[in-house]
Amino acid sequence: MQRRGALFGMPGGSSSRKMAAGDIGELLVPHMPTIRVPRSGDRVYKSECAFSYDSPNSEGGLYVCMNTFLAFGREHVERHFRKTGQSVYMHLKRHVREKVRGASGGALPKRRNSKIFLDLDTDDDLNSDDYEYEDEAKLVIFPDHYEIALPNIEELPALVTIACDAVLSSKSPYRKQDPDTWENELPVSKYANNLTQLDNGVRIPPSGWKCARCDLRENLWLNLTDGSVLCGKWFFDSSGGNGHALEHYRDMGYPLAVKLGTITPDGADVYSFQEEEPVLDPHLAKHLAHFGIDMLHMHGTENGLRDNDIKPRVSEWEVIQETGTKLKPMYGPGYTGLKNLGNSCYLSSVMQAIFSIPEFQRAYVGNLPRIFDYSPLDPTQDFNTQMTKLGHGLLSGQYSKPPVKSELIEQVMKEEHKPQQNGISPRMFKAFVSKSHPEFSSNRQQDAQEFFLHLVNLVERNRIGSENPSDVFRFLVEERIQCCQTRKVRYTERVDYLMQLPVAMEAATNKDELIAYELTRREAEANRRPLPEVVRAKIPFSACLQAFSEPENVDDFWSSALQAKSAGVKTSRFASFPEYLVVQIKKFTFGLDWVPKKFDVSIDMPDLLDINHLRARGLQPGEEELPDISPPIVIPDDSKDRLMNQFIDPSDIDESSVMQLAEMGFPLEACRKAVYFTGNMGAEVAFNWIIVHMEEPDFAEPLTMPGYGGAASAGASVFGATGLDNQPPEEIVAIITSMGFHRNQAIQALRATNNNLERALDWIFSHPEFEEDSDFVIEMENNANANIISEAKPEGPRVKDGSGMYELFAFISHMGTSTMSGHYVCHIKKEGRWVIYNDHKVCASERPPKDLGYMYFYRRIPS
Repeated sequence: MQRRGALFGMPGGSSSRKMAAGDIGELLVPHMPTIRVPRSGDRVYKSECAFSYDSPNSEGGLYVCMNTFLAFGREHVERHFRKTGQSVYMHLKRHVREKVRGASGGALPKRRNSKIFLDLDTDDDLNSDDYEYEDEAKLVIFPDHYEIALPNIEELPALVTIACDAVLSSKSPYRKQDPDTWENELPVSKYANNLTQLDNGVRIPPSGWKCARCDLRENLWLNLTDGSVLCGKWFFDSSGGNGHALEHYRDMGYPLAVKLGTITPDGADVYSFQEEEPVLDPHLAKHLAHFGIDMLHMHGTENGLRDNDIKPRVSEWEVIQETGTKLKPMYGPGYTGLKNLGNSCYLSSVMQAIFSIPEFQRAYVGNLPRIFDYSPLDPTQDFNTQMTKLGHGLLSGQYSKPPVKSELIEQVMKEEHKPQQNGISPRMFKAFVSKSHPEFSSNRQQDAQEFFLHLVNLVERNRIGSENPSDVFRFLVEERIQCCQTRKVRYTERVDYLMQLPVAMEAATNKDELIAYELTRREAEANRRPLPEVVRAKIPFSACLQAFSEPENVDDFWSSALQAKSAGVKTSRFASFPEYLVVQIKKFTFGLDWVPKKFDVSIDMPDLLDINHLRARGLQPGEEELPDISPPIVIPDDSKDRLMNQFIDPSDIDESSVMQLAEMGFPLEACRKAVYFTGNMGAEVAFNWIIVHMEEPDFAEPLTMPGYGGAASAGASVFGATGLDNQPPEEIVAIITSMGFHRNQAIQALRATNNNLERALDWIFSHPEFEEDSDFVIEMENNANANIISEAKPEGPRVKDGSGMYELFAFISHMGTSTMSGHYVCHIKKEGRWVIYNDHKVCASERPPKDLGYMYFYRRIPS
């Protein structure tokens, strides 16, 4: 017990005993088969616990399993040992101490610090004048907590020495996603040394840039051969564009371009079209000087934009972030910030709003012991584990403590410094939830509304038992479509998760002021003078709400009364009201030239919202319904065989196609079904499926998976039949039973994981009580039977209907000209006052800009 006490700082602990070389070798022999050397592709976690935000900087350090290379804080390492039996861990600890002061009171002269050897994803300033750092590593053998100091090359077996060295020298599993490290990984362009530059007399002014082909004034790239200034594609950077820089390269073959607005004395963003990647140009200063740009006198801004880029939006950034106001920092439970990983503010803002909702707090943080205890062998790849970890990190207050100033100088000098964590870094969470998603897995800015729907989709697919916290957003929309020729109507219902309100620009109350501003702005641009202060359109919220309920034309409407396409008109009403209403203001649109633009408007969003007048009324007296006849389905000939014979794994559903359809306004669950039932053949074929099935009563219900019984059931499911036989295929059951597991275990694991072999094995390992408790087996079998019955007798959509009276409790604001650029912040009302969450900074809000929000979160007022 003394060894355990020494390691965990328990009372009565003493220093670990020293062992001779023979003792160490003898101690490790039984565990040698479990110690691995990391291979290429292994993710080695050295900076973050799988269950918490503990790190080597934490008081208890971090334990890295020498077999799985997962990391655990002091509070969670015992759980991993009990579950897996893995005994050997590498304990990593970074000590931070106040630097010793010289005789004059200043820090002693800097010298190379040989005590730093851990390559960690932390914010430590290793060159700080105030603190010094020392890294410590040792092997710990459980359950007796024997410690072996490292390095210990002479005494350790060769395999252990190699494994320890490989773990210590391994790179971060997030390194490729971390924009801060791109500079170190960028290759030097092969065109940099001998780049041809045309002597055409082009000189680039210090401001007033615009694309030579489309007049776009952002995301501009200077071609280093001929000096052309052209816009980029949105995926080159975090801004929008029309791809004219790439078109110019294809026409002329000039390979290198530099992004205007990123040029500083330290370098700039350079892209090689020929090499198709960001590159380094060691001769950049000379290449820029050719066009009259003195690189040593250029200055970028924190957001990578020059002053002239953002000047038209300065006031928006200032107002939303409450710049110029002395904001009081907030600490404690519920006041923890999220560090920006590089354009990850869209994720941070949504998650802050989500975990301010009690239902999400209870579902994840309230079930923390059970979720952690039954997590799979790799908890970094489990949605519920990572949601619970994030929720606990935000709500516990453990990572949001006010800075402590020592009253005694001697204590500051002598005692080890314990730095206060300033927010948490959601690297592991972002890596998992964005996995396989082409947009969210990138380091580019994204649309917060799209991420919200993506998160709801993940919550739906990974629900915990019968409770689903995303049900609080779920509501039914009644759509009434009328054939303009026959005047007959059709009523359908669909599920949705947010209310999208159009911006009623025509209802602006300050039109004269807007016209005068536009004239002044154009005149200033033409004469290269400073732009005037921005004037925003003031839009009444009532006008936006009215526009939502206005009839709209239906393109390509197929009238069952005419058996042909006809003109149709659609109106939407609420068939049910959700417990929490999410309102999105549709500020982003495309111009006639497909250039994305943002409505910079001020809308008087109400604190109290009453939408009871939007309640659906159903079929009215005197209305005649359209015949219940479906239009003929059209499937490409070359896809018919594939469609009939292919049965895709539910986990392989193409999420990019799902999101494409969801962005068109279709319910998320319907989009998933459409992609699934058309065999992942793309959004166009799935769209045809939606048109055919959108009038069915279960159109927006969650996807019900048929059994993997063969092509016949697959073919039936394509045309809407639902398989009731949930018996897993015998060949997969045989594979699991051949590994020594009981047949009941195999069947239930497959049923719980939609017949996915890999996930079923994880399920078995995470449910060890299944084999021991026969009552549990019977209960699970009954649950499975109940599931089959519920498939045969659907209960209808899960909605929590009630009053249409709401109060505002949170909103997310966007700054910038496009969802692909700019910055997001979140304001949440807590304990009677508004709080601003701006990445890792959490402060009491003085002037919450409720009129400039993008997404608004309302909670129902009990009637």
